[in-house]
Amino acid sequence: MKRIVLFLLTNLAVMLVLGVAASLLGVNRFLTASGLNLGMLLGFAAVMGFGGAFISLLMSKPMAKWSTGAQVINDSNDPVHRWLVATVAQHAERAGIAMPEVAVYDGEPNAFATGAFKNSALVAVSTGLVQGMTREEVAAVLGHEIAHVANGDMVTLTLIQGVMNTFVVFLSRVIGYFVDKVLLNNKNDGVGIGYIVTTIVLDIVFGFVAAIIVAWFSRQREFRADAGAAKLMGNSQPMVNALARLGGLSAGELPKTIQAMGISGGGVMSLFATHPPIEERIRVLQGGQQ
Repeated sequence: MKRIVLFLLTNLAVMLVLGVAASLLGVNRFLTASGLNLGMLLGFAAVMGFGGAFISLLMSKPMAKWSTGAQVINDSNDPVHRWLVATVAQHAERAGIAMPEVAVYDGEPNAFATGAFKNSALVAVSTGLVQGMTREEVAAVLGHEIAHVANGDMVTLTLIQGVMNTFVVFLSRVIGYFVDKVLLNNKNDGVGIGYIVTTIVLDIVFGFVAAIIVAWFSRQREFRADAGAAKLMGNSQPMVNALARLGGLSAGELPKTIQAMGISGGGVMSLFATHPPIEERIRVLQGGQQ
């Protein structure tokens, strides 16, 4: 229930903020009496595309904590918690970033890193992962997540998502206007049903295409994070062992908002998978490729 409420509230907040921003900047007036103002439309698309992506990024830490029920353990006296925090601190020092918040949440084996800035990140692991792996394997997984943070992957993916969103909004409205005014020969002032229907359909279609492109970038980023974990651990074998063990475990499902930062392998729909298959990740690690 929390995830559903969170999703609705987040989308409502994004829509309100973007609506106000578009009005204040005057970029929501791209439909004029003389036709489509492409400059204004591009500005509107950029506000909507990058605005949505960056708002989600800025909200990523509280959203992750809320949606997973993760509890920060930096000040915990529990021996296992102290070991997790110390391991993350060691990795963070080696990677040259500030100490992240460390959290634990109940669930099947998985882990993720999130946060808008590399020096104020959150690294979380599930109880299933801590209980189902050796300490060396858990340390490798933590190294993988720290590598994500050090590489600035959250910001990189946000920028890519912003560019994709911008093109989706821009192209769907340009094509919608063409369909309405040229193909359907709408001579009335303003736009008609052809524009509205075409825009909605293309938002969905182009959105899927954008998701495929973003997922491809995400998969490439995973290989780099695996290599980063191997570097932090001193060799690749702990990460190989962790991936092999994950391949035999039931990886926990993460909320969509943080799924790209998880450790689990790719799904059935490979084009939309944010992670490469575990077998491929192991092969790359063992081959010394990055």
